[in-house]
Amino acid sequence: MNWEDLFAALALVLIIEGLLPFANPGGMRRTMAMLAQTDDARLRRFGLLSIIIGLFLLYFVRT
Repeated sequence: MNWEDLFAALALVLIIEGLLPFANPGGMRRTMAMLAQTDDARLRRFGLLSIIIGLFLLYFVRT
């Protein structure tokens, strides 16, 4: 991995993160309000699941 790969990955994260608020700001606002009321344990499980799926995808893309 080199610096270009790292910056390309960060750029893709920013693009993907910006899609929902750009396309549907009202829906994004409602989703954020729901997430603010979600308990910590559920958010942690969701975060862990996201990490595992991301690592799984990265492994298969890179091998």
